Amino acid sequence: MPEQQPERQPEPNRNPDAQASAILSRLTLREKLRLMAGTSSLVSLGVDFLVLGRYNRRPYPAGGLRKHGVPPVLFSDGPRGVVSGRATCFPVAMARGASWDPELEERIGDAIGREVRANGGNFFGGVCVNLLRHPAWGRAQETYGEDPHLLGEMGAALVRGVQRHNVMACVKHYALNSIENARFTVDVTVDERALREVYLPHFRRCVDEGAASIMGAYNKVRGEHACENAYLLRDILKGEWSFEGFVMSDFVFGVREGARAAAAGTDVEMPFRWRFGRKLLRAVRGGTVPEAVIDEAALRVLRTVLRFTQADDPEAYPSRVVACATHTALAREAAERSMTLIRNERRALPLDAGGIGRVAVFGPLADAETIGDHGSSRVYPPYVVTPLQGLEEYAGDTVDIVHLRDSDPSAAAREAAAADAAIVFAGYDHRDEGEHLTRFHRAGDRTSLHLCARDVELIRAVSASNPRTVVVLIGGSAVIVEEWKDHVAAILLAWYPGMEGGRAIARTLFGAVNPGGKLPFTIPVADADLPFFDRNARAIEYGYFHGYTLLDRVGGRAAYPFGFGLSYTSFTVKDVCASAQADHLTVSAVVRNVGEVTGEEVVQVYAGFPASDRTMPVKKLVGFRRVSVDAGESATLVVPVSVDALRWYNPDSRRWMLDRGEYTLHVGTSSDARDLTTIHVTL
Repeated sequence: MPEQQPERQPEPNRNPDAQASAILSRLTLREKLRLMAGTSSLVSLGVDFLVLGRYNRRPYPAGGLRKHGVPPVLFSDGPRGVVSGRATCFPVAMARGASWDPELEERIGDAIGREVRANGGNFFGGVCVNLLRHPAWGRAQETYGEDPHLLGEMGAALVRGVQRHNVMACVKHYALNSIENARFTVDVTVDERALREVYLPHFRRCVDEGAASIMGAYNKVRGEHACENAYLLRDILKGEWSFEGFVMSDFVFGVREGARAAAAGTDVEMPFRWRFGRKLLRAVRGGTVPEAVIDEAALRVLRTVLRFTQADDPEAYPSRVVACATHTALAREAAERSMTLIRNERRALPLDAGGIGRVAVFGPLADAETIGDHGSSRVYPPYVVTPLQGLEEYAGDTVDIVHLRDSDPSAAAREAAAADAAIVFAGYDHRDEGEHLTRFHRAGDRTSLHLCARDVELIRAVSASNPRTVVVLIGGSAVIVEEWKDHVAAILLAWYPGMEGGRAIARTLFGAVNPGGKLPFTIPVADADLPFFDRNARAIEYGYFHGYTLLDRVGGRAAYPFGFGLSYTSFTVKDVCASAQADHLTVSAVVRNVGEVTGEEVVQVYAGFPASDRTMPVKKLVGFRRVSVDAGESATLVVPVSVDALRWYNPDSRRWMLDRGEYTLHVGTSSDARDLTTIHVTL
């Protein structure tokens, strides 16, 4: 038996880049290739899925060279918390997008980074910034919304928080991944301006923030699989954006042909060596793939791993960090700040615990652990507070909470008539939307944006018997509400609110929390207001317009616009002004709380462009800021707007251009023109 090589410790006080180059010079070709793949096996993944029923129950390793003192990459998935082991389950990313609060997202990233380390990992694969082109996308809940600027700011905040604890953050899925059922086969066509201005800016923002890794997507882009697409990976990501980290494939089927993927710029195949195995070795030895390609990939992995694993830790990471009181309190805060009130007639909310004796609660989702998809993003928290538990806990002996889980409409109507208020929980769960894993998990893309007929019938029966009927929507994306919205007094979007969601919902309904969430997408009046979507498409074109930019272009109006959300108080936005500097604009406004309770408002800045013959959006989001204002008080907000956000991509010259002239700035509380003040600034 050969003598075991001792683990070589990294040389102290060395620049990680120089150290990585020195290690690379000592490696054999086989050792370089070892750095380029996960070290799990198909058998171990099969045991995880089929026997133990648990994906990523421990971090998945990749690379690592013990002999040379190079630690492995230890992958834990996300994004609503750490998938491996037990962990705090935060609200899904779409809910956090509704908070419009990058500072909160950075704190969530900080907590996730701590728990990755406490669970034995050093790599977080949960920064999902795929753009929500159509709300039927099954994994909409994993991203932050429909707008590139919102996506970029929230994703960058998560990167900052996670990487503070020397955890490598992976941004996914690069690129144009927003159909779930056909994700392995669909070929996406997109013109150059739409690609650059709509579908890539948020990835660029995360790269500029210093993200350690990018995960390629399964789908094709212009005929080539994303993990084998040299234009995306080498020309744009590694070339134009100067990305210094490493590119990882999506799991198992991300790489179809090893030599092509390596040449195109994929550096690591996950979660095991399949296409980066013997065939790739033979391709290098035979000269089909230059060894310089392998050297570059190995060097990227080496320097990234060394930068993170040799940096001084800001703290220790004992197991008690996981789901600690601080983190679970943050999960509740995140759920509370994501609550989005879109209808509140006759001040139906908040409920007055002192003036209401009986509340009737309807629907099976009230008593369900509605924390989201059961696919790769599933988190296993130590407990989950259901909405019903939250309501009963908050009400105590003061209010009688009665729940009818599976009542027929006539029984529901009778119970509603006997109550002071009625709450219907309606929407979706992991069986309706999520990751599509064929035989193992059938959710996938939604087949309808409407509630099921049973929910609509229940809502109508309850609201006909009780004028104070509140609908709490559970789900990860937009729901068309036209057929029933006028029958109810209030509508609250609670999303998939995480392990503390039940408490957050109860505290919001009873007024302990003033909702301040804003829609991170447009809720349309009808399906026809959306881009074409086919969950089984073999080929599809992604256009320049979607969401609020599409409605602006055609002169349509949303049922509830992007950026919209009500409060238990009222705000005015006045004294809007702007000034132009060399590289940015400064927009300021005075926000006044003219109501009776403290609340939070999100001031949004949209830019309209000088007149030209080019296709341009009527307006696009270029800045925002959330602020808390006491009743009767005012706050002056300053929102910086980068001049880069005003540039457009010229496909002929392959350059970003900035038009000179008069820009229109729309400043207010949603994307709807009725909520905006318009000013002009000249560049």
